[in-house]
Amino acid sequence: MKEMLNQIRATALEKIAAGEDLEQIRIQYLGKKGELTAVLRGMGKLSAEERPVIGQLANQVREEIEAAVAEKAEAQKAAALQEQLKAERLDVTMPGKTTRVGHVHPLTRVQRDMEEIFIGMGFSIAEGPEVEYDLYNFQKLNIPENHPARDTQDTFYITENILLRSQTSPVQARTMEVQKPPIRIISPGRVYRSDAMDATHSPLFHQMEGLVVDKGITMGDLKGMLETFAKAQFGEETRCRFRPHHFPFTEPSAEVDVSCFACGGKGCRLCKGEGWIEILGAGMVHPNVLTMCGIDPEEYSGFAFGMGIERIAMLKYHVDDIRLFYENDVRFLEQF
Repeated sequence: MKEMLNQIRATALEKIAAGEDLEQIRIQYLGKKGELTAVLRGMGKLSAEERPVIGQLANQVREEIEAAVAEKAEAQKAAALQEQLKAERLDVTMPGKTTRVGHVHPLTRVQRDMEEIFIGMGFSIAEGPEVEYDLYNFQKLNIPENHPARDTQDTFYITENILLRSQTSPVQARTMEVQKPPIRIISPGRVYRSDAMDATHSPLFHQMEGLVVDKGITMGDLKGMLETFAKAQFGEETRCRFRPHHFPFTEPSAEVDVSCFACGGKGCRLCKGEGWIEILGAGMVHPNVLTMCGIDPEEYSGFAFGMGIERIAMLKYHVDDIRLFYENDVRFLEQF
């Protein structure tokens, strides 16, 4: 039996040194059905004098094999680590990869500039849902049921009474419902209309509307505020022109033009030779709108205005196609 144990030791150590599979060696010699275990099971046939000697030798063989397996495993692990470090070695003297830093989108930049101007005049920013009720998008704005804007060809309806807002005016109605005058807010955000995509139209675009409600508000306040905005946005030499118009939610109403900041009003390609550029609509809040929002029109008056952020950006940056803002063409965006 000594010869068998010595043979097991020699063979096992030889395989370990040769780099054979350590787990397979462990199972073959030290496992429950391994060769060493089989030898130990035959110790019952030995005499009382031989058993301690063989038992001691068997334990010695087991310990040597286990130690050799552990030592070889550590050596293999260290070698693998060295190979990994060699493969993943970094040359710290090499230049790093260039990180391209982006910047604010031109529409966002224009919106922030406009917000800063109005905040400087005492306005606060109000927001509302883009999925809106017909009640706030049309009814509370004094827009009758037969108005073209309420047609399914112009508005994205989800249900009969729920739609994608076609303007940010619902924010004004919601604000008047929960806030007592004085009110001085702007409401920038995305709006949706069923327009075919072309150089000047998009089914999704951005608006900024404003509302002021207080005692004694007049058309003169509206004109003064818009002239201040126009000069801050387009330059101190900018002049405003008000043309009579009709909006269901304001009375009187006006379309507002600014003198062309490219030619100073002389006429050029930007203003199509007219010297004036239309930028927004405005007017005094209709008494019906105040009443439906819980404000007494006999005590309070107000004005409202609205403009497209894309239009302001197109004028400011001389962009002739609204689609350029949405196409994410880096060549276009890098110009701003």
